[in-house]
Amino acid sequence: MQTLDEMRDRMLLTTDQHAQIGAWITRARTPEGIMAMPPSLWRKLELASVLLNIDGDLSQPPALHSDYQ
Repeated sequence: MQTLDEMRDRMLLTTDQHAQIGAWITRARTPEGIMAMPPSLWRKLELASVLLNIDGDLSQPPALHSDYQ
């Protein structure tokens, strides 16, 4: 839900779209259920994901540094 909140905060989703997608995800409870989201909501979520560069973040290697000495 944090990502959805960020999409709304950056105005990539409207408040209504945010609420509808959040409700769908809450009800769906499984990846298969989420994938059955209505196409209009899925397109909005997909576009917001591209604009937020979610795939780019996931393709970056993890930071392997430690603040501990």
